[in-house]
Amino acid sequence: MLLCCILPYLGYGQKDAGDKPNYPQNYFRNPLNIPILLAGNFGECRPGHFHSGIDIKTNGRENLPVYAAADGYISRIKTEPGGFGHALYITHPNGYTTLYAHLNKYTGPVQEYLRQQQYEQEQWNLDLQLPPTKFPVKKGQQIAWSGNTGASTAPHLHFEIRNSQTEHPLNPELFSLPVTDHISPVPTCVAIYDLLHSIYNGPPEEYKLHKKGASYVPAKDTLQTDALIAGIGLQVNDYMNGSHNTLAFYTAKLYKDDKEECTVRLDDIGYDETRYVNAYADYSTKVLKGYWIQCLFELQGNKLDHIYRQNWLRGGLDLKDSAVHKIRIEVTDDKGNESGVSFYLRYSGKAVKDTLCNVFHPGDANLFEHPNVKFTLGDSMLYDNICFKLKSSPGGAGSYSDKYLVGTPNIPAHKYYDLYIKPNKPIPFALRDKVAMIYWDGKNEEGHAAKDAGAGWYMAAVRDFGTFYLAADTVAPVIVPQQKEGSNLAKASRMSFTIKDAVTYIKTYRAELDGKWVCLERHRDNYFYEFDEHCSKGKHELIIKASDGNNNEQTLQFTFTK
Repeated sequence: MLLCCILPYLGYGQKDAGDKPNYPQNYFRNPLNIPILLAGNFGECRPGHFHSGIDIKTNGRENLPVYAAADGYISRIKTEPGGFGHALYITHPNGYTTLYAHLNKYTGPVQEYLRQQQYEQEQWNLDLQLPPTKFPVKKGQQIAWSGNTGASTAPHLHFEIRNSQTEHPLNPELFSLPVTDHISPVPTCVAIYDLLHSIYNGPPEEYKLHKKGASYVPAKDTLQTDALIAGIGLQVNDYMNGSHNTLAFYTAKLYKDDKEECTVRLDDIGYDETRYVNAYADYSTKVLKGYWIQCLFELQGNKLDHIYRQNWLRGGLDLKDSAVHKIRIEVTDDKGNESGVSFYLRYSGKAVKDTLCNVFHPGDANLFEHPNVKFTLGDSMLYDNICFKLKSSPGGAGSYSDKYLVGTPNIPAHKYYDLYIKPNKPIPFALRDKVAMIYWDGKNEEGHAAKDAGAGWYMAAVRDFGTFYLAADTVAPVIVPQQKEGSNLAKASRMSFTIKDAVTYIKTYRAELDGKWVCLERHRDNYFYEFDEHCSKGKHELIIKASDGNNNEQTLQFTFTK
């Protein structure tokens, strides 16, 4: 009877991760002229996304030549302050596209074309789509120099292979790139979840693993769990020869009593679905403890069906018979190196009772209304049931509302939702377009520009749960030159500035040299102008204007000699 009751929750259907894909072999070359050593690989869990390619080390240096991996044409050039920084895309005739990211510069004609477009559009960050005839390239032709731009934290080359039609990134190591790897994955911890309750209700049961013979095992041979339907999670570190960086596994297969219950294969994950990493992995444990546990079961709101092959319980293990069951997990990396995890598992007979609370369900439009807080979560916002609670506390000095704990920071939201808060004190008319909704996750604060939504409400689009309150944002960005006013920069190649905002973010900026727009490049909070033909010898005045999310503006006038 109990099993019948839980069927609607767990869902039916055999999902299929499929066999190893048949990608072309030896078609793409190493995009660098040094051996491939990986700092990261495809499918790694990152904050808010799966890693979509491979990160190739550049010996801790920038400006290594980057080469086209195969014949094709440059189809896209993109520059952005975060993300990929300077990126270049090559479309190939075999139906694939390669991406080269975190670059410093492109080769001559491409760099000249980009700069021309930037000056014509008076915009540094661009996304240019190009026809096949503009920049054809041959395999092995230099196209750029490696760098450390965008969201990169150290010099490296991010390299992707995508399906040109779907634009989905694929696992590059499955295309026979020359990667030397004879090291098997190292499972370090197994976790057990109660799938009759929300994954966010409490921590899983975790057991450290150690190597014993040919397998990794917990300290006890037989583990007991209070879960009638158990989900298995695994923490795994993979490695390759010559690199100390940890990598992600490629496949994991879960067996109960030698019957396959769930298989996960990490390949073909599109950017439109990459945020489901927060459903694939244990987001709560990552937030609370700082490490990822990858789940060998599928939550209700997880739409990554194609990476799974699983049983009718979405990978859950039926333990209601209280028998001792043999559990085995096979983990492989991209090169076929394999490791095993083995133990026995039984139900303890002590089912956990439900906690009474306001339950929000995935797949439903969940509406919450309170005199001072309201929001609606769309039907694709949640991955699992959540026990929602709202708590309030007095706001601090400078706040215009109480502080509201909306859910908890260890619960993920898949998309942005509109959060409405009412102030608890009058906001002066002059400040009504300077209101910010401040978010605090228990460690850091960040602000979102809030709109006057009428009837006393202020609204901001947010994508997290945690503590929110209203405050006034009247502080303009700060612009700090990295060279002295009036400097003689005749021997310098560039001039640099930092631009930061204390409450929200830098929304717009503009630089003018002697009254004309110049290309000020951005790398996070760092901005720089590389001297070019627009800066002749002599004295000059550079004016930089920056505005934040609430349209507070700052202007810096800076004189120098070139």
